Amino acid sequence: MMSYQEQIGGISSELEDILGLDELEAKVYLNLLRVGPITASALAKELDTDRARMYRIVEKLISRNIISTTLSSPKLCVAADLKDMLKVALQKKEHEVNRIKKGGEAIIEKINNEIVTKQGPTIPTFRMVQGRTNIYADIAQLIENSSGIVYISTTFEDITRMYHSQIPEKIKICKKKGGEVRLLVEIDDSKLIPFMKKFNVSETKICKLPSKGRMVVQKDMQMIMSDSTAANVMSANSESDFSLCTNSSEMTNNIHSLCSLLWETAQPLSTLNVKKHSKNS
Repeated sequence: MMSYQEQIGGISSELEDILGLDELEAKVYLNLLRVGPITASALAKELDTDRARMYRIVEKLISRNIISTTLSSPKLCVAADLKDMLKVALQKKEHEVNRIKKGGEAIIEKINNEIVTKQGPTIPTFRMVQGRTNIYADIAQLIENSSGIVYISTTFEDITRMYHSQIPEKIKICKKKGGEVRLLVEIDDSKLIPFMKKFNVSETKICKLPSKGRMVVQKDMQMIMSDSTAANVMSANSESDFSLCTNSSEMTNNIHSLCSLLWETAQPLSTLNVKKHSKNS
C-alpha cells in the first residue's frame, strides 16, 4: 500500500511549479493541510527532516504568507487558504508582467531613437537555459511565434507540468494563426488519455520514444532539447532542468525529420490498446 508521502508526490510537484516552492516546502504546506495546526518540531519529525532546516523553511513560508503561526506557546504552524495564496501569486505575476511590458516598451523606444543598430545575416546560435520556468517560457514563445508545424516529444510527467504553464494558451494562439502543434508521448495506461486530450494540441500520437528527453522543434526556426533526467523525473528540483536552445537550421531540420518519422509510425491517441502499443513498439 502506498504511503501518504508517495500519494501526494504528484500534487506536491504541481504546487512547486505554481507557487515557486521547492519539494520540501510544498510537502510542508500539504502536510499542514492534512494534520492541521502543528509545531515546527512536529513537522520536522513528520517529514523526517532536520529541525533546524524545518525552522528555516517555516520562517521563509511565513514571510511569503503561505503559512502563519499562533500566539500560543509553543507556536503552531497554520496553512494559509490555498485560494488566497493563488490570488496573491497571480497579482504578483500580473504586476511583474506589467512592469516588464512598460519598461520594455520604453527601452525599445530609446534604443530606436538613440542607437543605430547594425543587423547582420542570421547566424546559428546556441544557449543553455537553466530552470524549468525559464525553459517553459522559451517553449511558450516558440509556439506563440509559430505558424507552421511544431513537434513536442516528451514524457507524460513533463506534459502534466506544462499543463500548468503558459504553454496551453500559446498553443491556442498558434492554432488560430494557422499553425499546428503535434504531441508525441509515450504512455502505458489508457486512463491517462482524458488528461492528454485536455492539453489541447492539434493532435496527439503515442509511440515508443527514442529517449526519455524533451524535444520541441519547428523546422528552419528553433529547437529546444533537454536530456532524459530533466524531462522525466517528476520529483526533480526544477532548477536542475537544463535545455539546449538553438536556431541552427541543420540541427532543427535533423530533429524535425526525426519527429516527422516518429509521427508517421506512431498511433493516434484514440488507439484502444495503449499499453500493448507502448511495450511492443
